[in-house]
Parts: sequence; C-alpha cells; structure tokens
Amino acid sequence: MINYLKKGKQEGEKKEFLQQVKSTVETILEDIESNGDSAVAKYSEKFDKWNPESFRLSKDDIAKCYEQVEDSVIEDIKWAQTQVRNFAQIQRDSMKDVEVETIPGVTLGHKHIPMESVGCYVPGGKYPLVASAHMSVVTAKVAWC
Repeated sequence: MINYLKKGKQEGEKKEFLQQVKSTVETILEDIESNGDSAVAKYSEKFDKWNPESFRLSKDDIAKCYEQVEDSVIEDIKWAQTQVRNFAQIQRDSMKDVEVETIPGVTLGHKHIPMESVGCYVPGGKYPLVASAHMSVVTAKVAWC
C-alpha cells in the first residue's frame, strides 16, 4: 500500500489556481506600470515586509553589507558572477542581426533591439538564493552593455 505525504492538485484545481496566479501577477504588473516606485514599495511591504525610504543603496550601505560577509563568500559570489557574465556574453555575441535579399526586391531579416530598461525581482523570503540575483541582474547588465 502506498502512503502519500502530499498529493498534487487535481487538473481542474490546477487550472483554476494557475488562472488566479496569472490574474494576480497581471494586476501587480499593471499597478507597477501605472504607479511606478510607489507600487513597488507597496508590494515590497506586502510580500517582504520591507519598505525602505529608498530602494537604492548608498555606497556606505553597500560597504556595511560587505563587512557582514566572510571574504571567502565574497570570492565565491564574484566567481559565480564571472561565470554567469561570461556565458551571457557568449549568448549576446551569438545574436546577430540578419538582413538578406532572398529574391530581387524582397529583403527579409531580423534585428535585435535592446530594451530601454528592465526590472529584476530577486526574492528574499525565507530562503533567499543569491543565484537568482546572478542570473537576473548580471545577465541583464550584459544584455544592456
């Protein structure tokens, strides 16, 4: 006999749940698009119980953070960021614009156009993952440069 510690949702429940998640995320994104930083502050307070005066850290704030972390951890973080940055650069370098005249008068192609700005949400929560920041922020910085 099989004893289950936990069972997944049934198909109907799963579909309803995913629709609710989609609706919630759409509402949040629309709010942020309309209300900018004030909406970000609202959701930061709601989800992370954190609402500082400014979300931008000063150089002094950053220095204080560094003081709380062991040198070996900082070196590990730098190593991981280098790996992510190198691969992101390889990916970016592989993205070439294409334009070709396939037959006289017919030109086809595609062009990569950088986005003007992006936002990255790095969850803090109960089990924050530094890798989430690496993969989101470092990759976006490579794409932007």
